[in-house]
Amino acid sequence: MSDTQLTVTLSGGGTDDARAVVRALEGTFGAPDELPADGSATVHTATFDGEGGAGSADGDAKASGRLSAPVTVTVQGSPEAVRRASDTLTRAFTARDDGAASGDQEQERQLLLEP
Repeated sequence: MSDTQLTVTLSGGGTDDARAVVRALEGTFGAPDELPADGSATVHTATFDGEGGAGSADGDAKASGRLSAPVTVTVQGSPEAVRRASDTLTRAFTARDDGAASGDQEQERQLLLEP
């Protein structure tokens, strides 16, 4: 896994909420593999590989929009990618850190984003 690769799993809220979260991360990581699209899904995922001209470490928090319901977000990747994603999401949304787990070369963090 590269330093910029990040996997994001989202539950709660709807497809528009999932898209808002993914768009908030685009300024930091570039475009994801695809935007959440299935309106009947209860869990959405997106993968950022950082190959699409990743933006600054500060991200683009203003692009996120508003959430209609609480969204649980799990970000997984290198410690640096997880830190950058967490920083971006806490600037873009009202967020509560629900914990982290670390492995040898990657980390996972869960956040609750509130409307």
